[in-house]
Amino acid sequence: MRELLHVINSFQKLDEETEEAIKKYFVEEKFKRNEVIIEEGKICDKIYFIQSGTIRRFSMDENIEVTKWIYTDNQFVTSMSSFFEQKTSFEIFQASEETTVYSLSFDDEQILLSYPLFSSFHLKLLRRYLSKINEFHHQFRLMSAQEKYLYLLKSFPQIIKKAKLKDIASLIGVSQETLSRIRASIT
Repeated sequence: MRELLHVINSFQKLDEETEEAIKKYFVEEKFKRNEVIIEEGKICDKIYFIQSGTIRRFSMDENIEVTKWIYTDNQFVTSMSSFFEQKTSFEIFQASEETTVYSLSFDDEQILLSYPLFSSFHLKLLRRYLSKINEFHHQFRLMSAQEKYLYLLKSFPQIIKKAKLKDIASLIGVSQETLSRIRASIT
């Protein structure tokens, strides 16, 4: 819980009342390796904060798993369109290793949003997230596979340290063999 409060306070300084409400409504959960957290075709009713572990977001394309992102410690995770609009998810979220999270249900989030400081945090987090997504997609689309790998290595070293090679390869859009060649060429 300390890590969660630290991250929230880095966006918006909280008062004691808001911190106590966060402690009340966020619930610790544990997921086993390969356990599906958010299923395709189901409504995502929780947002998660990763205390420790790794969660992979992917979709299926002609029976091939296509990794969209890999989340690590101290990151918030949810199927955004499914959670915020309460419609079915088009993606799958799966624990890549033993993972401990703090979860917040959709209904409890609505309660926390009545706290002005939590609401301010929420808005700041969403703005940052949307800005980073926009920046990431713009840059990533223009990069070669090697540049993508180097970008991940520099900007998201936890992904490189914790994710499976096949998932990193899928994320940057190459085969495992090509990723191995890229890794060999930069060491």
